Amino acid sequence: MIVDDDEMILESLVSILGSEGYATDIANTGSEAIAKVEEAYFNAILIDIRLPDMTGIELLTKIQEINPRMKKLILTGYPDTPSAIQAVNQKADAYLVKPFDPEDLLDLIEENLEQQKEELKYTQEKVLDYIKTRVKQLDEVKASSL
Repeated sequence: MIVDDDEMILESLVSILGSEGYATDIANTGSEAIAKVEEAYFNAILIDIRLPDMTGIELLTKIQEINPRMKKLILTGYPDTPSAIQAVNQKADAYLVKPFDPEDLLDLIEENLEQQKEELKYTQEKVLDYIKTRVKQLDEVKASSL
Protein backbone atom coordinates (compact mmCIF):
# COMPACT_ATOMS: atom_id res chain seq x y z
CA MET A 1 0.00 0.00 0.00
CA ILE A 2 1.28 3.44 -0.93
CA VAL A 3 -0.21 6.51 0.75
CA ASP A 4 0.61 9.88 -0.80
CA ASP A 5 -1.43 12.81 -2.07
CA ASP A 6 0.99 13.53 -4.94
CA GLU A 7 -0.22 11.65 -8.04
CA MET A 8 3.21 11.75 -9.70
CA ILE A 9 4.84 10.12 -6.69
CA LEU A 10 2.09 7.50 -6.53
CA GLU A 11 2.53 6.69 -10.22
CA SER A 12 6.31 6.50 -9.84
CA LEU A 13 6.16 4.23 -6.82
CA VAL A 14 3.55 1.96 -8.43
CA SER A 15 5.79 1.71 -11.50
CA ILE A 16 8.96 1.02 -9.50
CA LEU A 17 7.33 -1.60 -7.29
CA GLY A 18 5.35 -3.16 -10.14
CA SER A 19 8.52 -3.61 -12.19
CA GLU A 20 9.87 -5.74 -9.33
CA GLY A 21 6.71 -7.86 -9.16
CA TYR A 22 5.08 -6.24 -6.14
CA ALA A 23 1.30 -5.92 -6.14
CA THR A 24 0.34 -2.44 -4.98
CA ASP A 25 -2.69 -0.47 -3.89
CA ILE A 26 -2.81 3.27 -3.38
CA ALA A 27 -4.53 5.81 -1.16
CA ASN A 28 -4.50 9.60 -1.41
CA THR A 29 -5.51 10.22 2.21
CA GLY A 30 -5.02 8.67 5.61
CA SER A 31 -8.73 7.91 5.89
CA GLU A 32 -8.72 6.06 2.58
CA ALA A 33 -5.67 4.06 3.68
CA ILE A 34 -7.31 3.10 6.98
CA ALA A 35 -10.44 1.89 5.19
CA LYS A 36 -8.38 -0.25 2.83
CA VAL A 37 -6.22 -1.70 5.61
CA GLU A 38 -9.35 -2.64 7.56
CA GLU A 39 -10.64 -4.56 4.53
CA ALA A 40 -7.51 -6.26 3.20
CA TYR A 41 -4.11 -7.49 4.37
CA PHE A 42 -0.99 -5.66 3.22
CA ASN A 43 2.55 -6.72 4.07
CA ALA A 44 3.88 -3.18 3.97
CA ILE A 45 2.73 0.41 3.73
CA LEU A 46 4.64 3.44 2.46
CA ILE A 47 3.33 6.56 4.17
CA ASP A 48 3.98 10.16 3.18
CA ILE A 49 4.54 12.27 6.30
CA ARG A 50 2.22 15.04 5.01
CA LEU A 51 -1.29 13.97 4.03
CA PRO A 52 -4.33 16.19 3.45
CA ASP A 53 -6.43 14.80 6.31
CA MET A 54 -3.85 13.77 8.91
CA THR A 55 -0.13 13.49 9.43
CA GLY A 56 1.76 10.38 8.42
CA ILE A 57 2.56 9.87 12.11
CA GLU A 58 -1.16 9.83 12.98
CA LEU A 59 -1.77 7.31 10.20
CA LEU A 60 1.17 5.24 11.39
CA THR A 61 -0.36 5.05 14.88
CA LYS A 62 -3.75 3.97 13.52
CA ILE A 63 -2.22 1.36 11.20
CA GLN A 64 -0.19 0.00 14.13
CA GLU A 65 -3.45 -0.60 16.01
CA ILE A 66 -5.11 -2.32 13.02
CA ASN A 67 -2.17 -4.43 11.83
CA PRO A 68 0.90 -4.33 14.07
CA ARG A 69 2.77 -6.84 11.89
CA MET A 70 2.55 -4.68 8.76
CA LYS A 71 5.87 -3.08 7.89
CA LYS A 72 5.47 0.70 8.02
CA LEU A 73 7.85 2.90 6.05
CA ILE A 74 7.66 6.69 6.33
CA LEU A 75 8.53 8.78 3.26
CA THR A 76 9.12 12.49 3.61
CA GLY A 77 10.30 15.43 1.60
CA TYR A 78 10.42 17.46 4.82
CA PRO A 79 12.86 15.65 7.10
CA ASP A 80 13.37 16.89 10.61
CA THR A 81 14.60 15.30 13.79
CA PRO A 82 11.33 15.57 15.76
CA SER A 83 9.30 13.78 13.06
CA ALA A 84 11.96 11.08 12.71
CA ILE A 85 11.95 10.49 16.48
CA GLN A 86 8.17 10.49 16.55
CA ALA A 87 8.04 7.98 13.67
CA VAL A 88 10.42 5.63 15.45
CA ASN A 89 8.49 5.99 18.72
CA GLN A 90 5.28 5.05 16.87
CA LYS A 91 6.94 1.88 15.52
CA ALA A 92 7.89 2.97 12.01
CA ASP A 93 10.14 0.34 10.47
CA ALA A 94 11.97 2.86 8.29
CA TYR A 95 12.23 6.58 7.56
CA LEU A 96 13.23 7.52 4.02
CA VAL A 97 13.86 11.05 2.74
CA LYS A 98 12.59 12.17 -0.68
CA PRO A 99 14.00 12.26 -3.23
CA PHE A 100 15.38 8.77 -2.77
CA ASP A 101 17.18 6.31 -4.99
CA PRO A 102 14.68 3.70 -6.20
CA GLU A 103 17.24 0.96 -5.48
CA ASP A 104 17.48 2.13 -1.87
CA LEU A 105 13.70 1.95 -1.56
CA LEU A 106 13.58 -1.54 -3.09
CA ASP A 107 16.39 -2.73 -0.81
CA LEU A 108 14.57 -1.29 2.20
CA ILE A 109 11.30 -2.97 1.26
CA GLU A 110 13.00 -6.30 0.60
CA GLU A 111 14.85 -6.12 3.92
CA ASN A 112 11.64 -5.34 5.82
CA LEU A 113 9.64 -8.09 4.10
CA GLU A 114 12.39 -10.61 4.85
CA GLN A 115 12.34 -9.52 8.49
CA GLN A 116 8.55 -9.94 8.49
CA LYS A 117 8.93 -13.53 7.19
CA GLU A 118 11.44 -14.30 9.94
CA GLU A 119 9.13 -12.83 12.60
CA LEU A 120 6.23 -14.95 11.31
CA LYS A 121 8.39 -18.07 11.26
CA TYR A 122 9.51 -17.39 14.83
CA THR A 123 5.90 -16.84 15.94
CA GLN A 124 4.77 -20.06 14.28
CA GLU A 125 7.59 -21.98 15.96
CA LYS A 126 6.61 -20.56 19.36
CA VAL A 127 2.95 -21.55 18.83
CA LEU A 128 3.98 -25.05 17.75
CA ASP A 129 6.22 -25.41 20.83
CA TYR A 130 3.34 -24.29 23.05
CA ILE A 131 0.94 -26.78 21.46
CA LYS A 132 3.42 -29.64 21.85
CA THR A 133 4.03 -28.74 25.49
CA ARG A 134 0.32 -28.41 26.21
CA VAL A 135 -0.51 -31.76 24.57
CA LYS A 136 2.22 -33.41 26.64
CA GLN A 137 0.81 -31.83 29.82
CA LEU A 138 -2.71 -32.98 28.99
CA ASP A 139 -1.44 -36.52 28.24
CA GLU A 140 0.30 -36.58 31.61
CA VAL A 141 -2.85 -35.41 33.41
CA LYS A 142 -4.91 -37.99 31.56
CA ALA A 143 -2.41 -40.78 32.36
CA SER A 144 -2.28 -39.87 36.05
CA SER A 145 -6.07 -39.92 36.36
CA LEU A 146 -6.40 -43.46 34.97
